[in-house]
Amino acid sequence: MYHPDVIRHIDSCPALVLNADYTPLSYYPLSLWPWQTAVKAMFLERVDVVAHYDREVHSPSQALKLPSVIALRQFVRPNEYPAFTRFNLFLRDRFRCVYCGSHRELTFDHVIPRAQGGRTTWENVATACAPCNLRKGGRTPREAHMQIHREPIRPTSWQLQDHGRSFPPNYLHQSWRDYLYWDVELEA
Repeated sequence: MYHPDVIRHIDSCPALVLNADYTPLSYYPLSLWPWQTAVKAMFLERVDVVAHYDREVHSPSQALKLPSVIALRQFVRPNEYPAFTRFNLFLRDRFRCVYCGSHRELTFDHVIPRAQGGRTTWENVATACAPCNLRKGGRTPREAHMQIHREPIRPTSWQLQDHGRSFPPNYLHQSWRDYLYWDVELEA
């Protein structure tokens, strides 16, 4: 019987990238490198290999187990504040409409409409489902008689990482589990 890693397609063998302190560079999206990038970083001595897949790649003279977890040798200091992007906005609001809590048909809404001088900033843009956004229209929440359940704020990178832990990826390789979610309560 073959181990699942041996029959896995080689392009389905990304490496989990940890910072020099052995925490993931990012939880959401999860910091993954293609196997080719991980192997190149190994040979350039920029990473330490923490765990391997059972899958190997071969050259004429050498066989190499693919790395499944790598740690950077130099610490990368995360930015204090994340970029203002649609994805990060949705992550800040936990992929929920700030008006009704729906997770369907998400878009973004200017709390104070641009027509009324509202700007496109962290503090004035919120996640809204399409029906709520349409209902609110070019009005403020007060004018539309809608309650905003979470006031928009400028999040820190740490806050977004913390929110990202609530949305695990569809697939986690067994070798990654010791390095992810290490601050959750252990089972007895």
